[in-house]
Amino acid sequence: MAATFPSVSQPSQPSLTDSPPKLTSVKALAAELSGLTSIPPGYNFQTIPNIVNDEALSEPNNESIPTIDFSLLTSNNPEERSKVIQDLAKACQDWGFFMVINHGVPESLFKAIIEACRAFFELPEEEKQEFEGKHVLDPIRCGTSFNVSVDKVLFWRDFLKFLMHPNFHSPTKPSCLRFNK
Repeated sequence: MAATFPSVSQPSQPSLTDSPPKLTSVKALAAELSGLTSIPPGYNFQTIPNIVNDEALSEPNNESIPTIDFSLLTSNNPEERSKVIQDLAKACQDWGFFMVINHGVPESLFKAIIEACRAFFELPEEEKQEFEGKHVLDPIRCGTSFNVSVDKVLFWRDFLKFLMHPNFHSPTKPSCLRFNK
């Protein structure tokens, strides 16, 4: 289904059919284009252009995301270790991703990280721009796309990336994202 963009009658407002203005976040873009009723063209793409297969989308899929039990990778049982390594290889080859269980990371840490990231995205745009992706290898980056200067289609998402190994990097704001030694 094609996206539709309403016309804007006031010349001072940006047209929703124009390329999106240079903004560091989808949140800012949505605020800037208050009449937004669908995803702007620069953010809209199909994985297989011009092909819509409603039948494939409507068929139930009984497959589930591959699950890797991390505790088996360190098992003293060589058969268990071998099996989980084979499962890991198959998940990478067939799916490209997998879910990890029994990894030892506490649920409370997951929740704290999600809340800290939420606090980052609630910062004013000016404060987040300090971490706007200038180079794909920057240790701390935020933005909407992997490489905006090269990408032909931008992702309708905001992201925050910070490297943690071998050195821990994190934004200076909000303070809840700082690592306290």
